[in-house]
Amino acid sequence: MFIEKVMPRFSETDALGHINNTVLPVWFEASRAPIFRFFTPDLNPHDWKLIIAKVEVSFVGELFYGHEVTIKTSVEHVGTSSFVLRQEAHQQGNCCAVGKTVLVRYDFAAKAKQSLSVSEKSSLNEHLAPAS
Repeated sequence: MFIEKVMPRFSETDALGHINNTVLPVWFEASRAPIFRFFTPDLNPHDWKLIIAKVEVSFVGELFYGHEVTIKTSVEHVGTSSFVLRQEAHQQGNCCAVGKTVLVRYDFAAKAKQSLSVSEKSSLNEHLAPAS
């Protein structure tokens, strides 16, 4: 599991005083950087090897400005050419949002999915979340 800390900015609040729902996908993406490094160690976009097939966020609590948010990232499933990440946003000891993202190993030149390598699968499996 990877853990990242985010301090909400005032500009990320909405008219109701909550962190806006559009912010969570951005925080989740930023917190996926350790996973991205399994595929592109220097994060060079010209050598990118992943595409996103699906993103979903379930809001289960409120997030507010002025309190640090902890993003927890783990691997939920590893397939042949894709994998699923689970991410949780916690604030003040409460899980406030859960995200799931399906990423696909992709060959941009061939415009086709590509099987995950043995080493990529191994790296992902090291962060596999226990079944709930």
